[in-house]
Amino acid sequence: MKIKSIIVAAVVALFATSSLSAKSLVIYFSRADENYGVGTITEGNTAILAKMIAQKTGSDIFEIIPEKAYPKSYNECINVAKDEQRKKSRPAYKSNIDTSSYDTIYIGYPIWWGDLPMVVYTFLEAHDLSGKTIVPFCTHEGSGLSGTDNNIKRLYKNVTMKPALAVRGTAAQNKRKETEKAVDEWLKE
Repeated sequence: MKIKSIIVAAVVALFATSSLSAKSLVIYFSRADENYGVGTITEGNTAILAKMIAQKTGSDIFEIIPEKAYPKSYNECINVAKDEQRKKSRPAYKSNIDTSSYDTIYIGYPIWWGDLPMVVYTFLEAHDLSGKTIVPFCTHEGSGLSGTDNNIKRLYKNVTMKPALAVRGTAAQNKRKETEKAVDEWLKE
């Protein structure tokens, strides 16, 4: 009887720690340095949101880091971003993650000139997220989502899209309780 109890306990422990349940991943791109509306910051607006979502959902987290860093100056950065967008550039990023074992993918990014930063497209186009649940979120300073959730959906034929979240970067940076409340409400949807 003692061996049976040990086996049952081992099976229960295995199920409790295994990946048999749905797994989720927060993928995000964020930029610190000089930002619109918040000055020079050490943690990007989208990073704050991404970490909040990962903590609240128990998700793994992965940051998209461009091989070539964007300029620290806000004005220089927006000039580079506009140029990348105009050329439909696909800037390289430093490391990678295998997304195949995840069921739900939260994708976070700032809105740059009404669109995803081009380095986010580079990442998304390199990963087949078909069959997964995609949950976009962004930071912005007045443009909202700018249709970026639809841009992401167009990249994949067979995904389930959940409602996206758009938070002002100034709120993520300076109004954490308000931002946390918005995240909590969104996660209930």
